[in-house]
Amino acid sequence: MKRNVKIFSSKFSKDLTEKICQKFDGDPINNLKLTRFSDNEFITKIDDTVRGCDVFVVSACPSSAESIWEMLMISDALKRASAAKIIGVFAYLPYSRQDKKNESREPIAAKLLADTLQVAGYNRIVTIDVHADQIQGFYNIPVDHLSANYIFVPHIKQLNLENLVFASPDAGGGKRAEKFAQMFDTDLVFCHKTRPRANVIGKMKLVGDVAGKDVIIIDDLIDTAGTICKAADLMMENGANSVRAIITHPVLSGKAYENLENSSLLELITTDSIPTKKCDKITVLSVDEMLAHAIKNINENESISSTFDLKK
Repeated sequence: MKRNVKIFSSKFSKDLTEKICQKFDGDPINNLKLTRFSDNEFITKIDDTVRGCDVFVVSACPSSAESIWEMLMISDALKRASAAKIIGVFAYLPYSRQDKKNESREPIAAKLLADTLQVAGYNRIVTIDVHADQIQGFYNIPVDHLSANYIFVPHIKQLNLENLVFASPDAGGGKRAEKFAQMFDTDLVFCHKTRPRANVIGKMKLVGDVAGKDVIIIDDLIDTAGTICKAADLMMENGANSVRAIITHPVLSGKAYENLENSSLLELITTDSIPTKKCDKITVLSVDEMLAHAIKNINENESISSTFDLKK
């Protein structure tokens, strides 16, 4: 049985949510008001009736405390307004890099976020290219883990690169890059790096041959762009013809834009899971159609994975 669908947006995600609504059924975003007290405390109010509806709340933003708190408050309001289902559509799932304890007395923030979202009332989570696959197991509710390969693969084919080779910027991302290498029947190279602390790169070595090749670096997110830029420079020094990067989530904090502009990277191909600033080296592909399909299939109790099967 289909239920009415309502789609709401966090304050930070209206551009993507509007595009999703257009792809879904053409209706505008449902009404939600956010007001603040003088001390900056805010309150969210749902203006539309949601009783008995499947409600999708879209978040496309980096890991800010305010954006997460807003998503929790929206869910609580929807739960108290008798929504049938509350589905969090996290184009980028925050805190996914903190999926385990790397040192003593550290939190596992990804698990804490999972617990908090469920307490707030979310019945299901939709996300794209989460940093660590095991995070799906942190939730006691369904997690639909989509892959941006659905939009990246056709784009790569349009580039018509004759000497294509895929690369991972570190050993941990080898599995992602290997999937592309298998799909395109190409070689795989990777960089071995040491990282003394977060956002700081030590030494980096290239494993594999890139001479005369058009390299595409694959990763799930880009933060300060230090790793990607250093990898691109290293590959050009080793005779690469060109170096591009395909990254799902453009966090792009700190000196990221400056690093990109000053690097050997020809192009950064990414998505609108997080809004970006204008940069000549950045090409943004939208995840709007993919998320609209997921919303439709969830509402109609249809398969999601079959919709995005690249082997069809």
